Amino acid sequence: MYFPFFITYMLIGFGISGLVFFWALKNRQFSDQKRAAFLPLQHDSESRPVRPRRIHRLEALALLAMACLGLLISASVLAFSLLKAR
Repeated sequence: MYFPFFITYMLIGFGISGLVFFWALKNRQFSDQKRAAFLPLQHDSESRPVRPRRIHRLEALALLAMACLGLLISASVLAFSLLKAR
């Protein structure tokens, strides 16, 4: 049976999702929900383009690496379970 592999895979996914959720709570990502509803209505013509800082580029690269790793793990679990089913 290959169910333990899927259960482990799901538990790891839930664990990572929980960690990301609690990180967002700790960093107050959900603190101002009413203001976010009016952001598209504001017109700010004097804003100049923001140059991304090095930390933002590193965060983007880390997210891309995690996404690729997640896809690789998903493909390996699927391949392993299909090979074990034979």
